[in-house]
This record gives sequence, C-alpha cells and structure tokens, in this order.
Amino acid sequence: MFESLTEKLTSALRNLRGVGKLTEENMATALQEVRTALLAADVHFKVAREFVERVQTQCAGQEVIKSVTPGQQVVKIIHDELVRLLGEGTNTLSPARPLRILMAGLHGSGKTTSTAKLGKLLKKRGYRPLLVACDIHRPAAIDQLEILAKQEELDFHSDRASRDVAAIGTAALAVAQAGGNDCIIFDTAGRLQIDQDLIEEVKRLRAKVQPDEVLLVVDGALGQEAVNVAKAFHDALQLTGLILTKLDGDARGGAALSIKAITGVPIKFVGTGEKTADFDTFYPDRLASRILGMGDVVSLVEKAQENIDQKDAERLAEKMRKADFNLEDFLAQMQQVKKLGSMQSILGMMPGMSGVQLPDGADRQMARTEAIIKSMTLQERRKPDILNGNRRQRIANGAGVKIVEVNQLLKQFQQMQKMMKMMKGGGAKKMMRQMEAMKGRGGFPGM
Repeated sequence: MFESLTEKLTSALRNLRGVGKLTEENMATALQEVRTALLAADVHFKVAREFVERVQTQCAGQEVIKSVTPGQQVVKIIHDELVRLLGEGTNTLSPARPLRILMAGLHGSGKTTSTAKLGKLLKKRGYRPLLVACDIHRPAAIDQLEILAKQEELDFHSDRASRDVAAIGTAALAVAQAGGNDCIIFDTAGRLQIDQDLIEEVKRLRAKVQPDEVLLVVDGALGQEAVNVAKAFHDALQLTGLILTKLDGDARGGAALSIKAITGVPIKFVGTGEKTADFDTFYPDRLASRILGMGDVVSLVEKAQENIDQKDAERLAEKMRKADFNLEDFLAQMQQVKKLGSMQSILGMMPGMSGVQLPDGADRQMARTEAIIKSMTLQERRKPDILNGNRRQRIANGAGVKIVEVNQLLKQFQQMQKMMKMMKGGGAKKMMRQMEAMKGRGGFPGM
C-alpha cells in the first residue's frame, strides 16, 4: 500500500545529503516534498500540515551527529513523528474475561472475515472464542461466518429465525457461559453507506451485551472517506479501536496515516490479505519503519517463528550447506515460505527492499513451480537426473504447463546445485558470477 509514499519520501530526503547542518533553508525544499508526498497519499490536509510543522520545528538548527548524515537524522525525526501520528505504543485489547467484542462497519469492508480472523488470533493467545452472527439482513453473512468458524475450529452461534439482534446477542451470552467461552465476538450487519437504521440496530445490541471492545472495521482503500466513516461510528458507538483492512492492496495509505489523528481512536489490528492468517496486531513503530523503507524485520521473524518448523528449517539449511539439496527439499522450502504471505509482502519487510517490485505474477509462478514438482514421483524429485523426455512430458501434462517450463525449472535447479557446491568448496567469486548469470535469465522460479 505504501510503495509510492515510501519512494517519494526517500526522494525528498535524498536532497539533504552532504549538508553540514540542518537549517530552515535547506529543509524547506525537502519538507515541501514530504508534505506533497503525504497529500498525494491521500493524507488529510490538516494532518499533513501539522506533521510537517512538527518535523520542521525539531529539525531546524540541530547539529548533525558525526556518526550519521543529515538525511539519517531527519529520517529518525520523521520516523518518530510517524509513530506519533499512527498512535504510540501497542494498542492492546481489554484484559476482561469473558471478553466481549462488538464488530461494526460498512458492507464490503471485510467485517465478517475480520471477525473470524480475530477469533483465530485470540484462539492462539489462549482464548476460547464464540463467533456470533448478528447480521440478520444478509443471509450469506451467517453462512460465511459459520463456514469460517468451522474452518478455524471456532465455536459459532446464530438464530436464523429471529429478527431481533439484541435477543440474539443476549442468547449468545448464555450460550457462551454454558460452553465455557471466554471471548464472544459479535458480527453485526453492514450497509453500503451509514444510515440511522444501521446505527440504531448496533446501539441496541451494544446496550444489551455491554461489550468491552467496540471495533470498527474500515476498508483502507476508502482513503479519506474511511476517516469520515470512523467519525460517524465513533460519535454513535464510542469506539474503542479500529481494524484497518486491505493493507495488501494498492490504495495510497492516507486512511492509516490520518484516522488516528482525526478520530482519536487507535488502530488495533490490520488485515493484510484474504486468508484468515493474514491478520496482525497493529504496531505503529513497525509500520513507520516500513513506510520509510527500513523494513520490518521483527514482524518477519515473528511470522517465521509462528509458521515455520524450526527443526525442518535446520534440516534444510544443513542439506544446503552440504550441497545435498534436491527437489523434494526445495518443495518443502517453498511451502514453508508460502506460510509467511505473498512474496511481495515478505520483500516489503526486508530493510531497503520495500521499493523493490517483483514482476507481476511472481506468486503465480511460484505456484506453477510447486505444481511441476508435485507432478513428479518421489524418486524423480530426489534424483532429477533420471528425468528423460517422456517423464518430462508426463510431468508437464500433470502440472498443466508446457514442457519448456519443466526444462527451465530443471536447468535452473542444476545451476543452483552448482552454486551450493561452490559455497561448500569456497568458490565465492565464481558463485557470484553464476548468480549474476541466473539473474539475467530471470532467476530461479519461486526463489
């Protein structure tokens, strides 16, 4: 979402290289570009203006520390101001048990999916969630939530015959108490736009169930309209937090940078994809680092610890070190990497790589590579040398690809094996030449 903003901020700060002291004069042009970048990202004009004023006040007249460049010093100041803008500290949920959470939002914001995602996250934290379907206007919403609950092995409650949302909520509290659920998440109805009926219905439910948290699910792609939606809901429901969805999309990111400053309501969670695992606690400092192109190594490590089996990772690393790495091992490695999210999202967490764009279809290519390897027998994966023309054609047919793609995969895998042997033998310079050659031919699919 923030690629364009990252690129423009980086460009603006590049002009400060070589100056010995930060002054109003040499900061003027850079900060004007920063302000323009924020406005282009759909940040609220008032928020952008105040942000630049605070940065300018802190920068003017500061002596540049010998160990850093002026640009680096300004990046630190801008990073701290971004954290302040997004909401300092970790925005945690209420410690109450049972924890009652009311979900609100417009239709299409990802509210029902976010309900299941939140349930899954809290289950990992030791809760026993009960998902409650309180959307009586869209039957598909009840079905959707029920399917997601079964998929994630979460308890579920609905009453398809009732038209009284407050009664459904009250009954759910009794169900939760009887079933030992210490977290109840109420999924309410959405509308295409805010209307009084929607607000009144959610207010009646709120009065009955007395939630500890009222979370508004906001579509990050709405831009400034997301801020207006949050203000309207906050005035009516006294929100305790926000869930910002679709941060994996191509929206400009202005909502994320404006919404806390305008509404005063903290962002507590973010949705970063369509899968139920694509849901994270919101950390302002980590997002600020990503916006400035510093990556987010902490989140990447946490994802790896959560999704990758350490013993398998150590076993694969040892096989690579010994140059004993076959296609069966490569398939296992790919499947572990897939658990971390899309290739582009992983790249965005690496320092200095947020502006690098993978070719369109990089994840699809990875899936095709996986399909090719899965079309092989176990013996073929472990001994690719036995793959003659007939076997390769059979594999291509099984994977639904052309034989040239199978040939390309095998050729590049052989090159990778050669590089591993060079690493084992200490031929680093020769290995680098081989890597450059592979890079020129498009690299190894899925790597």
